[in-house]
Amino acid sequence: MKKHNPENERIKRKYLIFLKEAQQLDVSSIDAAAKALSRFEEYTKLRDFKAFHFQQAVGFKKQLAKQKNQVTGKNLSKATLNSTLRHLKNFFQWLSMQTGYKSRITYTDMEYFNLSEKETRIATAKRSKPGPTLEQVKRVIESMPSNTDIERRNRALIAFTILTGARDSAIASLKIKHIDLQAKTVFQDAREVNTKFSKTFTSYFFPVGDDIRKIVVDWVNYLKAELFYGLDDPLFPKTQIINNKKSEFEASGLKREHWSNADPIRKIFREAFTNAGLPYFNPHSFRNTLVMHCLQVCRSPEDIRCISQSLGHEKVLTTFLSYGEVQPQRQAEIFQELQKSEQNKKQSTDEILKQKMDELIHLMKH
Repeated sequence: MKKHNPENERIKRKYLIFLKEAQQLDVSSIDAAAKALSRFEEYTKLRDFKAFHFQQAVGFKKQLAKQKNQVTGKNLSKATLNSTLRHLKNFFQWLSMQTGYKSRITYTDMEYFNLSEKETRIATAKRSKPGPTLEQVKRVIESMPSNTDIERRNRALIAFTILTGARDSAIASLKIKHIDLQAKTVFQDAREVNTKFSKTFTSYFFPVGDDIRKIVVDWVNYLKAELFYGLDDPLFPKTQIINNKKSEFEASGLKREHWSNADPIRKIFREAFTNAGLPYFNPHSFRNTLVMHCLQVCRSPEDIRCISQSLGHEKVLTTFLSYGEVQPQRQAEIFQELQKSEQNKKQSTDEILKQKMDELIHLMKH
């Protein structure tokens, strides 16, 4: 049984290069497109893309809806269905304009990759993105040991994340030279730092407490003074893994190299929250924490704009739509406060009316 179709492989490679070089998509988006194409080929048993027919799209859509998530064992989510079908629709639309495929593929047949309106609404519905409270983050940090170099790094890592709101992919690639302790800034230089959309910007330390800032300051000074790290060395170096006497792999201090991705950072977060007896919150959720915390202390639109820029957002609306959603518990508190305010206002109005009536009665008597 053949494992690939040479013609399909050639045109897929051309398409993936198009996504990278022309569309400027990141690696994760390109991988998602490649995975969608592999799923479709598995369904068609590697049939040549030139033989595409709308019935293949209909059949694949039905089969995909029955597939199970390997982790949860449940049917694939509507979001996954929508994403997979969208990648396939984009591919065949592109394919219909390529030499050798134009006369074989009907452009409108790609519409059969669409989900129903109801399914699309479910797939694209905005979900709540809860983040931990600032108190919970501090509890996690306070519960973390700091006796070894690895423990120091892990504690400083979580403190740095809530102090700057930096994304985990950026944190994994930051160098010591990118942080300025005096100016209380982090320069996220896209030439060296893995930022979203390769954007270069400066982040400022958020007002989350001097205790958290001190942990980060102490960590940077420790790297420089005790471990003799230079400006081009990683701010959060990876763990050194050695082979012990029992021929087993074990952690042994730090290695003067960057993490290749953010997976180790998420693992550190998971262990820290678990050890603190709290539910797991990923690094990205800290951005929601910061927005909600800062919005409560903002004094002007200019303050809000500063928060937005420090998070790397070009528009304030992005900050509100992505991280500014008020959680249900806080909503209840706000409505209770509004009700009290309304009651106080009504009481104040009643008192004024009573006072005026008393004055009027007094005048009438005299």
